[in-house]
Amino acid sequence: MMMMLRSLSRPLERCLGVRAGGDALMWHADLKPHASGDFSIAVVQANNCLEDQSQVFTSPFATYVGVYDGHGGPEASRFVNKHLFPFLHKFATEQGGLSADVIKKAFNATEEEFLRLVKRSLSVRPQIASVGSCCLVGAISIDVLYVANLGDSRAVLGRKASGDKENTVVAERLSTDHNVGVEEVRKEVEELHPDDSHIVVYTRGVWRIKGIIQVSRSIGDVYLKKPEFYRDPIFQQFRNPVPLKRPVITAEPSILIRKLKPQDQFLIFASNGLWEQLSDEAAVNIVFKNPRAGIARRLVRAALQEVAKKREMRYSDIKKIKKGIRRHFHDDITVIVIYLDKHRGSFCNKRTKQNAMGCTVAPVDIYSFNADGGDEDLLQKIT
Repeated sequence: MMMMLRSLSRPLERCLGVRAGGDALMWHADLKPHASGDFSIAVVQANNCLEDQSQVFTSPFATYVGVYDGHGGPEASRFVNKHLFPFLHKFATEQGGLSADVIKKAFNATEEEFLRLVKRSLSVRPQIASVGSCCLVGAISIDVLYVANLGDSRAVLGRKASGDKENTVVAERLSTDHNVGVEEVRKEVEELHPDDSHIVVYTRGVWRIKGIIQVSRSIGDVYLKKPEFYRDPIFQQFRNPVPLKRPVITAEPSILIRKLKPQDQFLIFASNGLWEQLSDEAAVNIVFKNPRAGIARRLVRAALQEVAKKREMRYSDIKKIKKGIRRHFHDDITVIVIYLDKHRGSFCNKRTKQNAMGCTVAPVDIYSFNADGGDEDLLQKIT
């Protein structure tokens, strides 16, 4: 972790990728190297302002992935995109390497810094108290995989089946969906609030906490965590007050640490927009059966084809729909596919490792193709 992030003090390589032909709201970088193989990334925008943010940092020593699915606006996901990895670097440096404790501290520090931003901004932008973001982070270092998440973005592993099914791949979910649409999560929230019979209600076709939000963990959404915000007269002018006896969502990440094995083929990190359309198994099979170059874009297109099918439309019709209006058909979708060649005993030469150093940050807004200097800002914060 420390050696990888130190390498960012050198000039960063920003791969802005390209817009996908025929879809002005899609961006992709088809194939780039990382320390253990290749990776592919693609994003499609549906909201008027892109609420998904994402990044991949690579070095000869490690690979780091972030997918941040915002809600209520783009502010929280953009904030996480610029602050979480510098906090990971800071705490890993202090504690001598990456660990579950380092990850928890980085998530907590990001949450606290966003809270400070909300306090400073509330008088002029009261809506910022209701902005939040899911947060999915993956790290590969010395053959160990770390996955941490808040919300319902998801990491899925594709691994070779054993025995007679060696030419097939098995999907293994590595993250926990913190969404009250999942019965276990719903029961967990209800058990934490035994005195509130309406803590989770079914409204507008889905289960929601207090009838408002589906995810039970996030960065931001401070009005559902801090009583002083939902009671603030300025905020109440913007939104109806929500009577809370205690916080109803948290920023405590679920963390998985796993030793990578030779049968592990690839990882898919994606925002909920993908998983609303494709099952874990369907996504893994698409990656397994198709060429690497453009594989993330292929997954996004497969999801959009499912959207078109459900609406009895053609995919070409979906591509013509403008941002904002398009949100009525599907969510923003971010997909990052990480291939795990090194861990399967493949040859990984010195040149490949040297080429694996860099930074890929998806545009802040695809329609305007405005990357907003995101990686330079991040470099300044790290250094």
